[in-house]
Amino acid sequence: MQHVVKHNLDNATAKLAAQKAYESYSERFAKYKPTAEWTSDTHCDVTFTVKGITVEGSIDMRPGYIDMDLDVPFLFRPFKTLALDYTEKEIRTWIERAERGEFSAPQE
Repeated sequence: MQHVVKHNLDNATAKLAAQKAYESYSERFAKYKPTAEWTSDTHCDVTFTVKGITVEGSIDMRPGYIDMDLDVPFLFRPFKTLALDYTEKEIRTWIERAERGEFSAPQE
């Protein structure tokens, strides 16, 4: 199941907002050992571990949208929507901060 977060930011600032959301999330939920590996400017592989089971997912950036997807084992499917909703809330918080001008990505 893919989850989409719409925004009005340029790609670089949207990526920065996603990175800041991950940093905030990883501090608060360190016990789940979250990881985020940007394999390109537009794709990030994410993982976290719950009760010894690793959940994998991805974040993809496209103009005006951040696409999130989690590959959740059957046992945890009832919690997938909750996890995506919480992640979206975190990303939206940082997108809103960027839209208010609190930060922006350096221009290349």
